[in-house]
Amino acid sequence: MALILPLSLLLGLTIAILLAGPLPFVAPLLAPALIALGVLYKHPSWGILGLVAMIPVEGLFPEGSAITGGKLVGYTLILVVALQLLLRQLPEQRLRSNLWKLLLPFLFCYVLSILYSRHIPLSLETLRQLSVGLSLFGLTLLLYKELDLLWLARLMVLGVSVSGVIALDNIDERTGRSLGLLTDPNYFALLLTTAIPPALLLALRARHLLMRLFWLGLMVFLIFGLTKTGSRSGFLIFLLCLLGALWHFRAYRRYIQPRHFGFILLALMIGAPLAFQALPDEYVERVKTLAFIKQGVRSYDDPSLGRRTSYLVVGSQVIAEHPLLGSGPGTFPLEYAESGFAVAFSLSPNDPNLHRVAHNTYMGMLSEVGLPGGLLFIALVLLGLKNFQHARAHWLQAGDNHRAQLAAFMGLTFLALSVFLLFLSIPNSKLLWILLAISSGMRLETTEATAAATLPEARPA
Repeated sequence: MALILPLSLLLGLTIAILLAGPLPFVAPLLAPALIALGVLYKHPSWGILGLVAMIPVEGLFPEGSAITGGKLVGYTLILVVALQLLLRQLPEQRLRSNLWKLLLPFLFCYVLSILYSRHIPLSLETLRQLSVGLSLFGLTLLLYKELDLLWLARLMVLGVSVSGVIALDNIDERTGRSLGLLTDPNYFALLLTTAIPPALLLALRARHLLMRLFWLGLMVFLIFGLTKTGSRSGFLIFLLCLLGALWHFRAYRRYIQPRHFGFILLALMIGAPLAFQALPDEYVERVKTLAFIKQGVRSYDDPSLGRRTSYLVVGSQVIAEHPLLGSGPGTFPLEYAESGFAVAFSLSPNDPNLHRVAHNTYMGMLSEVGLPGGLLFIALVLLGLKNFQHARAHWLQAGDNHRAQLAAFMGLTFLALSVFLLFLSIPNSKLLWILLAISSGMRLETTEATAAATLPEARPA
């Protein structure tokens, strides 16, 4: 209380200086910024929620902007958490994770690959981008105990839905695909697909009919948006998530009586044709082209599939030439530009764009960082999936269906993202590293619960 008067005087003096300076419009923002800083200091986990909500709308800021909403929240959150660590308001023990045993060797291989990279400045820039995800991994580990995962699911679904409303009509005239805010239909499909499991979770957890209908409506909107992207990989991953949800609820089959089968068959007979008819003809034809993938790089009936196959060919060649340390982080586009595929699968003669990424995070890691580093990264993702599976199995066995359901659907979100890594090069994805940390937090919760259950009961004196 004694600091209120001097702090108020300092705030007033600072505002007066700003008003007299070259940037007077900043002065009115100072007081709200200080209030926001105080709120973030008291509830730092809200910063993680804010970052998750901002991921889908990052495209609203110009590319390469020095200040964006995500950067502002991220830097402030790092400052707040660092200060709380120094003041011992956050215990360092929260950084415990079973992922470090894979992450630390991966980072060692990554740095070693940079030292022998064919283009060190490009590799250092790639490391800088990866450091964003690594920072979020550490922040989420530290703040996991205060993190409300249901709110994270809500903000993820709402953020992706808002981005869809804004940019669903942003259509590529050449391909007819919805591009989203980041002008990339595949990344837009990634956001839509990863938001579908949380939307279903929220619909199942809603207590009121109107809220349940609201979340179901958003889920239908996300599925509709997925069809507008024309993403074949998104369609396959959506089906995978749907099967995963059915597998999670397989125990409920004992509640199905023989008389219910008629209604189920009737619903399938009516719903399946309607769902198929609701799909745009262009999307159905695009999914059918998956049959051409067996033709490999000579699949000129669909240049997109041929181009993706060429990435695998070039990546395999790089692995054969540099098996241990790769060609260096971020250097795959240089390798691809030097291959004959770059010209053969050029998007446009006027703008050839020969330097293209691997469009496969795992192949990119294996070719750029080498087999040891790439395999460690793949093992890291698999361990994250195993953490979610372990947490779900533990809470089911403990009879806590709510936590088991949360672990299952967070795991399905991570599954959708990890499978999408086969079609996009996004090792620095914020959502990837946040979900990895959440998987570790869930696994640690089950370990602590098991340890608490096995402690001998205290005997009365």
